[in-house]
Amino acid sequence: MTTRMFYEAGPLIFQRAKALRSRPTDAEQKLWEHLRTHPYGYKFRRQHPLNYYIVDFYCHAKKLVIEADGSIHNRADIIMNDQEREAALRSLGLTVLRFTNDEILHQTEQVINTINEHLKNNPL
Repeated sequence: MTTRMFYEAGPLIFQRAKALRSRPTDAEQKLWEHLRTHPYGYKFRRQHPLNYYIVDFYCHAKKLVIEADGSIHNRADIIMNDQEREAALRSLGLTVLRFTNDEILHQTEQVINTINEHLKNNPL
């Protein structure tokens, strides 16, 4: 695989990503049920290493990151960390879509529609 797909992620990040893939949250599992079907022909990867980060889902062809945020992401220090992380990912030319676990679990159709609209209407 090309280095660009991983944006220079190191071996430790790959090891952590592999461990995370073995224990998805309920929300990640629910979203993966849709993303694994290659919506609109786009392949997604889960727990994908990107630079210093591991993103929940990544579509390389669309340069799209999808994050599933649990309740810990409501803490002030985590919010600040998420903003820095998102800025770093955007600086790599990536688009980031964030959804709460609650949205994924209880408003699944709306989340999927938002992702599908992005895939259809945002050319690279």
